[in-house]
Amino acid sequence: MKTFNLCLLLVNLAIVVYSLPILPPTEEDEALAETYLKKFFNLTEETGPMFRRGPSQRSRKVSEMQRFFGLKVTGTLDAETVKMMKKPRCGLPDVHIGRFTTFNNLKWPTNQLTYRVCNVNIYHFALLHWAPINHGDFYPFDGPEGTLAHAFSPGADIGGDAHFDDDEYFTFSSTRGYNLFLVAAHEFGHSLGLSHSNDPGALMFPVYSYTDPSTFSLPRDDVTGIQYIYGPNPDVNPNADKPDPTPVSTPDACDPTLVLDAVTTLRGEKMFFKGRFFWRIYPQSSKPHQNLIKTFWPELPDNINAAYESQLSDRVFLFKDHQVWALYGYDIVPGYPRNLKSLGLPRTVKKVDAALYDEHSRKTLFFVGDNYYSYDEEMKSMDRGFPKRVDEQFPGMTSKVTAAFQVRGFTYLYSGPYVFEYNMRTRRQFRVLGNNYFLPC
Repeated sequence: MKTFNLCLLLVNLAIVVYSLPILPPTEEDEALAETYLKKFFNLTEETGPMFRRGPSQRSRKVSEMQRFFGLKVTGTLDAETVKMMKKPRCGLPDVHIGRFTTFNNLKWPTNQLTYRVCNVNIYHFALLHWAPINHGDFYPFDGPEGTLAHAFSPGADIGGDAHFDDDEYFTFSSTRGYNLFLVAAHEFGHSLGLSHSNDPGALMFPVYSYTDPSTFSLPRDDVTGIQYIYGPNPDVNPNADKPDPTPVSTPDACDPTLVLDAVTTLRGEKMFFKGRFFWRIYPQSSKPHQNLIKTFWPELPDNINAAYESQLSDRVFLFKDHQVWALYGYDIVPGYPRNLKSLGLPRTVKKVDAALYDEHSRKTLFFVGDNYYSYDEEMKSMDRGFPKRVDEQFPGMTSKVTAAFQVRGFTYLYSGPYVFEYNMRTRRQFRVLGNNYFLPC
């Protein structure tokens, strides 16, 4: 029977928010990238030419990393790629492409496993063990941030052991540091035989992202993976107070019943929000890339209500209940979130269902139930004479608008899984489309 060594430690963490400057990579970024790709994507090329577009192994590994994380595949070390490399994560590599994978089917021969926590002291209700950067397993940690922890696949000696970086601050809350439950659960997945998944909603996705542990349910991808190794749990307790929670599936763009939360553009990209996730489509590619919202913006909430891009201010505005956030590029604008009433909406409006910016009139429309409001972007105030009924401006639109955006001179209103195409000037409806018209699978 295998005993796990779990080395836990808490220290302070400084959270750094990186912007996305349009600049060539610095020497520091190139050094970071080379270390990152050698550690996580099996780069074997020695130090030499800088990271540039071309047929080099470095370029291929950059493309592999970009594809794994749903980034724009350029093969070059752009700012967004560097930003992803700086995110806190697990210390095991990501050398495969796909959903759940295993360590060549390594597994424990028994389902009866035990564990122990080494060198425990109790301080502020936390389990402590001070482990140095070099802690004897030939996989050193890297100091604050970066690699948070690592674990070893089933096997003899250190097989199954999980180690936690002693230069990170682990916590049982979400206010600061890294949630110990989430990090440990991920590492125990490795201890049981799971490798990394490129499903952004999976527990085994390599980059850390906060989820409320009190409502955590093991995602479908992880359940499928662990049952592939050990089979389904045969011990169903009929006397349990409540059944086990249903595994959470990552939203599928191919689902014909998919109802999006919000849709917007961002400097030529299209963005589609659903639950904890969003898809991005670049102008040069029709393939959507799916990510967790909190992987890009830890401060933003899930389940966005509405979103729109203002061409006048070069901002993207995101709405959740009574609050609104603004993005400049991929950075949250200082001073946000703000209250809905800062836009001049009546106090009776508790949330916005959808929003869009009309390039012709330079007005923003806010959809609330059966009505809509018009906002003057230049005057930064609501227009008089509103609200009006949605079907006055958009004949035939009798159901609730759940998302909206404008592209190529046409306005698209989402209602459930359908998209209604309009000409704003003629107020004529042209087509009724499915989600996959803009969000292909």
